[in-house]
Amino acid sequence: MSKLFYILAISLAFASCKSPEARRPVQSTSGSFINKSAERNKELFEKEKAQIISIIEKDTAHNYITSKSGFWYYYNRQDTLKTNIPVLGDQIAFSYDIKYLNGDSILSENEVGLQEYIVDKSNQDLISGLRDGVKLMKMGETITFLFPSYKAYGYYGITDKLGANVPIQCTVTLKNINKNNENY
Repeated sequence: MSKLFYILAISLAFASCKSPEARRPVQSTSGSFINKSAERNKELFEKEKAQIISIIEKDTAHNYITSKSGFWYYYNRQDTLKTNIPVLGDQIAFSYDIKYLNGDSILSENEVGLQEYIVDKSNQDLISGLRDGVKLMKMGETITFLFPSYKAYGYYGITDKLGANVPIQCTVTLKNINKNNENY
């Protein structure tokens, strides 16, 4: 009987030496929503890109440039003599309009008005395409940008003007650049 007691005690001692196991969550998610959302966004971008490329191929009057930021543009008025472009902290003034890719107006230049913006420092509500686009411009230049929806108004659109996930074109004129002296 004492041998049985010792065997049982030793067995319990070995069993109690086991390291604690991590508790598993009661409910786990697979990340499938995020994966599906990313897949939908890729498909949307490819569709919009094909639509924009089709417009570019049909438009033989303009020389389009592909930006590193994911949009396309051409110069309506280009100044090859000036060298200053807006950089971080510069205050700029510009005007722009917003149109569908087919040219139908969404917001006119008069409706938008003259915009003042401090490059990359302002909390102004500008779409990312415009924030990137104005940094390519010299004072007095006018550029037409073709933005896929993720560089434009994306999922939210413009209330009563533009639906969700619609690519747009903007014609922007840079009126003034006030250089920030800290940059020089």
